Amino acid sequence: MPAPEKGQPFTYAQYMMLDEDVRYEVIDGQVFNMFPVPTPKHQAVQRELLVEFAAYLRGKTCTVFGAPIDVCLADRDDPEQIREWVEPDLVVVCDKSKIREKRIVGVPDLVVEIISKSTVHKDKIVKFHRYERAGVKEYWIVDPMNETIDVYVLEEGRFRHQGMYVRDDTIPVRLFPGFAIELKNVFAEEE
Repeated sequence: MPAPEKGQPFTYAQYMMLDEDVRYEVIDGQVFNMFPVPTPKHQAVQRELLVEFAAYLRGKTCTVFGAPIDVCLADRDDPEQIREWVEPDLVVVCDKSKIREKRIVGVPDLVVEIISKSTVHKDKIVKFHRYERAGVKEYWIVDPMNETIDVYVLEEGRFRHQGMYVRDDTIPVRLFPGFAIELKNVFAEEE
């Protein structure tokens, strides 16, 4: 099956017919190719965040997933009806009924996007507004090159900036009171 053409409707069912190594996101009808491949720094930051969340969530109701995982924000199970999906770097889901065999269906509770030069506009503008409209409770935008994390929390249907955290900070996870992550571990230098 050929790749989607610009301006043409593209369903999740069509996407599932593509080769497994072909990855797209579709947001508000716009198709985004998931290349280039993440850098080692990007992957190291993702790995460390995944470790922190996984350790905290072990034995709890919520669970964490790292990319690649498709997230269909609309609560639809029929791939023919799904016309929008994203592939966040990390998601926390507290409602197990949203977890399907091959994807998440419905809005995650927390989303983390790790920006790069090629994704900064999509993550800070396009996805920011889409996650806000969908009702994601907490959204983190991670900048691995500058070693910062911007945290947004949904309040009265709008994302409110809760702060920018840097390498020496401890970042509170608003979704889980009492849980905080030391960013020196997340932005650790690779040996």
